[in-house]
Amino acid sequence: MNLVIDIGNTVAKLAVFDHDTVVEMVRGSNHSLDCLALLCSKYPIEKGIVASVITLSRTIRRQLAKAEFPIMELTHETPIPITNLYRTPETLGMDRLAAVVGAHYLQPDRNLLVIDAGTAVTYEFIDAEGRYWGGNISPGIYTRFKALNACCDKLPLIDRIGEQTDFGYSTETAIRAGVVKGMEFEIAGYITEMQKKYPDLLVFLTGGDNFSFDTNIKNSIFADRFLVLKGLNRILNYNVK
Repeated sequence: MNLVIDIGNTVAKLAVFDHDTVVEMVRGSNHSLDCLALLCSKYPIEKGIVASVITLSRTIRRQLAKAEFPIMELTHETPIPITNLYRTPETLGMDRLAAVVGAHYLQPDRNLLVIDAGTAVTYEFIDAEGRYWGGNISPGIYTRFKALNACCDKLPLIDRIGEQTDFGYSTETAIRAGVVKGMEFEIAGYITEMQKKYPDLLVFLTGGDNFSFDTNIKNSIFADRFLVLKGLNRILNYNVK
């Protein structure tokens, strides 16, 4: 069994894999990995991998050092089963890279757009030959709510959950409609534009935020909340055969 750890800007996700199947996934602190010991005690784990978009704390490194199996840390120098054409690989978020690897593993020989909606929303493109060309980064939905509150003196912090209208009739509904619909239109726009260039395009959606939007290729959209974890598991197996 494999242990996969994805440390994000907000939370850490830990998953145990039996070959390609997720046996259990838990969320924990991205500064302490407080759930690591308990998870490891439940399964006969043989190897692990950790990827982080933040600097690993001393507490986390001590936790990882206690593991009774080897844990590799994913960096831009780690061998991967795709061709990375990103011009500054040392600045590339490992979660972005893992999502692309996961999508390519699940749908090889296809042109893929990978959308990961979390603290930030990222758009990645990998072609049918397994060449990752790069992607774009945009503020995530809750980041947009917080930005309006922080940068505009009289705009309140609004929660996504609540009444949604086509056009707001109050400041609260105006902010909610503007942020949510703006995100939906942005995602739909990326898909539509990429579809013009690649009619056979497949789209992977992952991350913590769900969206509904109109597109001509709904039958070619795959929602997979474990996509980054699956990519990390694929990279681990690729390096430890």
